[in-house]
Amino acid sequence: MSEPAARAKLLAALRAEGIADERVLDAIKRVPRDRFMPPAFHERAWENAALPIGHGQTISQPYIVALMSEALEVSDRHIVLEIGTGSGYQAAVLSLLARRVFTVERHRAMAETAEKRLKELRYNNVTCRFGDGTKGWPGQSTFDRIMVTAAGNSLPDALMTSLADGGVLVAPVGEEKRDQTLMRIRRTGDEYAVEELGAVRFVPLVAGLPRAAKG
Repeated sequence: MSEPAARAKLLAALRAEGIADERVLDAIKRVPRDRFMPPAFHERAWENAALPIGHGQTISQPYIVALMSEALEVSDRHIVLEIGTGSGYQAAVLSLLARRVFTVERHRAMAETAEKRLKELRYNNVTCRFGDGTKGWPGQSTFDRIMVTAAGNSLPDALMTSLADGGVLVAPVGEEKRDQTLMRIRRTGDEYAVEELGAVRFVPLVAGLPRAAKG
């Protein structure tokens, strides 16, 4: 199947699964997913499937990327924080929806590779950082939108307080892969309204840095 046909098939599948935001669908169409995965998987780039990218991580299924992006309700005025850069694919999608994206990755090699890739592809409104995502982004007061791409039993206080008044946070919550729920949290003043969006499976949200990265 040609790449245009594979892209069209993927977009049709996303629409069939309920993704309706045309801005999100256009971003999925425009981001070259093959550039965010190992060459061995390039032929599968437009499949609606998660694929390995090393370090025990995966590039998320396009449906999940679209679902979380749509749930985040991003406009071109918003500043977004992403926790868990991974390959940089989700950050690239968000960059086409938001004013600016800040993204944090705890694996140094992955952070450096993603940063290089995003620069090469000219996603110039994305800023990458190697660090502990559970601590948010020190130095930036609040974010209009926050997306977490790893699951913990609860959300770190640093992320909750980093969400601006009127902001939206989307994250998977739950320790076990078989018992995770995608949550959308809206902040109004000191109140946080929580909405469940369905069952998901993500890698764990881990505090701290890998041992090899310390020092």
